[in-house]
Amino acid sequence: MQNVVLITGASSGIGKSIGEYLARFNYKVYGTSRTPKHKELNGIHFLQLDVTQQESIKTAVETLIAKEGQINFLINNAGVGITGPLEEIPDVEQRKIFETNYFGPLKVINTVLPHMRSRQSGFIINITSIAGHMGLPFRGFYSASKGALELTTEAYRMELKAFGIKMTNVAPGDFATNIAAGRFHAPVQENSPYKAVYERSLKLMNEHVNQGKDPNLMAKSVHAIMQKSNPKIHYKVGDFTQKISVFLKHILPDKVFEKLLLKHYKL
Repeated sequence: MQNVVLITGASSGIGKSIGEYLARFNYKVYGTSRTPKHKELNGIHFLQLDVTQQESIKTAVETLIAKEGQINFLINNAGVGITGPLEEIPDVEQRKIFETNYFGPLKVINTVLPHMRSRQSGFIINITSIAGHMGLPFRGFYSASKGALELTTEAYRMELKAFGIKMTNVAPGDFATNIAAGRFHAPVQENSPYKAVYERSLKLMNEHVNQGKDPNLMAKSVHAIMQKSNPKIHYKVGDFTQKISVFLKHILPDKVFEKLLLKHYKL
């Protein structure tokens, strides 16, 4: 029997790459999108799902279980970016980023858990971000939303241990995807005290994405992690410099690490 995989946010970027890669290895892959354009494409069977809407999640999960009878893997990939000075990002956008990047994945997890618990098995992989391991300038809300998911995963793992359900985080660095196009960018305001530094940082962030790694590297890494009988709590995938930054964050004095970030972002 094929293992069934549910991937949120599978119509583009990392989610699409993971789905297409797994389909080549005989997984039955279901990907979600808020507005699917295809019923099936490159081995991914699409379901309509909006991670911010509980009824949408419930319908998609029930539809999948009715078709396949099981969900062996859940890959929480759906997410959005956000940039801007913390002071200038509208309250509504602050809440949207957490609804999509944090509360959304929790809704999907909690909808799938009763099914996995009944089978005493299942593997949940949360796609977070290396940015979630540190507060980055002009990406503070993004860092916070991904960091919150990283920490909540730690708690989930312990709560789910008795039920045979595994969970882990996979934190990518910068990958060559279209995430920048879908970000909420607080506009660079002419009269803003942050104008010069934010404009410079925004250009640097976009360059990092454009020069990012091939998302197939994430697909291969996720597939390898799916084979683990006892997965680690945190995995990091991407450029060496970005991965080592998390290590440095834990061993360097706070102010020394902050100076490295200030230098990197030319602040």
